Amino acid sequence: MRTAPERLLLRLEWRVLRRLDGRLQGSYRTAYRGSGTDLTGLRPYVEGDDARHIDWNVTARLAEPYLRVFTEDRELTAWLVLDRSASMAVGAPGRGKQDVLAELALALARLFSRGGNRVGALLYDTGPVRTVPPGTGRRHVLRIGAELDRPPPPPPPRGTGRARSRRRPPSQPTNLAAMLEAVARLARRRSLIIVISDFIGEGDWERALLALTRRHEVAVLRVLDIADDHLPLIGLVVVEDAETGEQLVIDSGDPLLRERFRTGVADRNARLAAGTRRAGAALHLVATGDDLTEALVEVVTHTQRRRA
Repeated sequence: MRTAPERLLLRLEWRVLRRLDGRLQGSYRTAYRGSGTDLTGLRPYVEGDDARHIDWNVTARLAEPYLRVFTEDRELTAWLVLDRSASMAVGAPGRGKQDVLAELALALARLFSRGGNRVGALLYDTGPVRTVPPGTGRRHVLRIGAELDRPPPPPPPRGTGRARSRRRPPSQPTNLAAMLEAVARLARRRSLIIVISDFIGEGDWERALLALTRRHEVAVLRVLDIADDHLPLIGLVVVEDAETGEQLVIDSGDPLLRERFRTGVADRNARLAAGTRRAGAALHLVATGDDLTEALVEVVTHTQRRRA
């Protein structure tokens, strides 16, 4: 009798990974190879290149920007940062944000492991941060799936100061900065960091993301559902903050409320786009109704262009 992670991985291997093999040029391993330290030459800068690799001395002499080219490492270590907070439970049964997160995580982990790369995972939810140390192979992917299949631990008790120091207080929004800082402590060598989250929360995540991109290559996959950005016109309704549990009665037909809601959504989306752009991280939007293969092709091909 197969477990739920085994059934999901098998379905992804047949319905997604086989399609990806026919859509992607070259192996997935070469798409995400890690940067080395041995300088092999220079080449002219083209739009979309990482400005951090510009050789400013050569650029000044030739009056046009040139990039340093390094020998690539053979092995890549990738970390999947998986947001398991309450707001990720939003969505239709069987196709909510957590379902999409699980599919993305297992598909990416399997793609990496098939190329011989090592994959680790960090699960950030209401309890202690859970980690799966980097490993490779199908069995390791299933280990990540088993952690995803486990329900989040209950909120921490109102106990000792020691317990509070290790866990987030109950009824608090997700601390996105702490989530990014947690993977920064784990990834001791240059790695590929893939953050899968809806980015609903608090904390100075822009500063934490910038610190992360200074050492690692970072891709942000924002999982979104129509319920995140759309206020249905259904009259009086009780709404609940998925992160804090706070409830409020609102009139969904109030024009002023609807305008404030649209403005808040636009501001949040603009901040995420601007923050990831300033940090140099790739941002990809994945809706719960999107085709998973198409979403993964976009992520991989974008990274191939950045490394070309």
